[in-house]
Amino acid sequence: MPNKLLLVILLAIFSIQAQAKETAADNYKAYCVQCHGMAGNGKGVNIRDMSVMPRDHTDAKAMSGRSDETLFKVIKEGGPSIDKSILMPPWGETLSDEEIKDLVQLLRMLCKCKFGT
Repeated sequence: MPNKLLLVILLAIFSIQAQAKETAADNYKAYCVQCHGMAGNGKGVNIRDMSVMPRDHTDAKAMSGRSDETLFKVIKEGGPSIDKSILMPPWGETLSDEEIKDLVQLLRMLCKCKFGT
């Protein structure tokens, strides 16, 4: 009986983790791809009208230089919060802190990097 309970708990955890990744990808598609591109390479459909090019989220070197806290802050509060472009809007009124944390993890997957590596 305890093994079945453990199995149910593990399945629930994996389900929640998979759901978080799916939600982050959905949020990225909904809010980020217009500027950062479907591949996250900074080449979204809006760039032709932008004076500052969006960050390339696939650039491991550049993304490694940003802490998770900095990425969280810029997503939540917008570009000016970290002295970057005013074209990066704040998403804190749209996305929950948990959704923003999931987006930060998605960005780490896109760049295949971690902070400080």
